[in-house]
Amino acid sequence: MAVKEVKNYNPIARALHWISAIVVIGMFAVGLWMVDLTYYSEWYKTAPHWHRSIGILLAGLTIFRLVWKHVTAAPKVEGNQFEKVGAKVGHLAMYVALIVIFVSGYLISTSDGRGIEVFDWFTVPGLGEFFPNQSDIAGEVHFYAAWFVILAAGGHALAALKHHFINKDNTLRKMLGVSK
Repeated sequence: MAVKEVKNYNPIARALHWISAIVVIGMFAVGLWMVDLTYYSEWYKTAPHWHRSIGILLAGLTIFRLVWKHVTAAPKVEGNQFEKVGAKVGHLAMYVALIVIFVSGYLISTSDGRGIEVFDWFTVPGLGEFFPNQSDIAGEVHFYAAWFVILAAGGHALAALKHHFINKDNTLRKMLGVSK
């Protein structure tokens, strides 16, 4: 039985993509802002709580997104061979970096053995410190992985715009659900 070729990403894939993009950009901005908060700021405890809670939810959403990506049909990648390989490598690198961010964030937040309270809905258990200076080392990894994701996402957006305005193909339209 032949698999039907699809022209657009399905509505769930599109929603997952755009929600993830907005959350990642927001989490990056908040992460940079909150590291400079002082003990006397009213946001000193609130901002990290929200950052951790949203991070855990984004990790779950990303896992669902990866599963969804593998069980649903997607349109073909457009462009020359270099662009197709670049798209595959770029997407894989962003997913790997997101996983690094989730793991390092967990290691930062749970090194003292406490779990992560997710909006008072549930707690992700903490397993304590696995190695000396875990919070500091994981914090550095978290910082650089976050920068990598933001820069890669910027390259991703520029590539989509290049496909739209220069190549005049359906690459961007497929993620908007309006390909020709």
